[in-house]
Amino acid sequence: MRLYPARCKLRYTEPVTAKSSNLGALMRIYDITLPLSAELPVYPGDFPAVIAPWTRIADGDSANVSRLTLCTHAGSHIDPPRHFNDLGISVDEIPLGLLIGKALVLEILGVPEIGRQELERLPVRGVERLLLKTNNSELWKQREFCQDFVALSVEGANYLLEAGVKLVGVDYLSVESVTGDGEVHRTLLDNGVLILEGLNLAEVQPGEYELICLPLKVKGGDGAPVRAILRGAAAPGAEPHFDPHTTKWPLA
Repeated sequence: MRLYPARCKLRYTEPVTAKSSNLGALMRIYDITLPLSAELPVYPGDFPAVIAPWTRIADGDSANVSRLTLCTHAGSHIDPPRHFNDLGISVDEIPLGLLIGKALVLEILGVPEIGRQELERLPVRGVERLLLKTNNSELWKQREFCQDFVALSVEGANYLLEAGVKLVGVDYLSVESVTGDGEVHRTLLDNGVLILEGLNLAEVQPGEYELICLPLKVKGGDGAPVRAILRGAAAPGAEPHFDPHTTKWPLA
């Protein structure tokens, strides 16, 4: 099945501006977190999430309690430097300020890999928190893991470092191809760039948002599931501002 159209599409929509008096009416919350369940796709080599009953009211117990077993990189999760470096900071040591604040969502469609060529055409420089929406967003409809997903190349990772990005998020279970050797991860993590993986950006339009992303506080953790939301953009029915001359770069 062909996942990528012949024409590459890169898009960034400028955020809606609103007066403080009606800001609430123009704000919207997007839950970009995957529900944890046994139906989640699992990255090769990881183990699936298990949610099993421990006590049940229906069985005569006083309360419902479940047992949760999962990989630290299950579903929507964060990769801290500890993921690829025993001396890197762990999940519980991540400064929360990096996980909350202004974020930019960029849409890059029609490419199997995101490299310098795609990124340098978009307003990446000076962005601290960057979320990349790709054709991967359609893959969440499949229960089985898809190896043919859009990934970041080493050149793309190096460009993000040059641009000053401190956090990058992607819409599948890894920022790096399954054929990678970890260099993309190491390039980012060893230079202090946090990685969010497994985000669901299917309903999110490109533009500026506020990211709120809180991982489980796992002591010494090499990763942890997160609850991530985006807040911003116009509610349905509002007219966003878009300037095609400065914010949209299609590639032939």
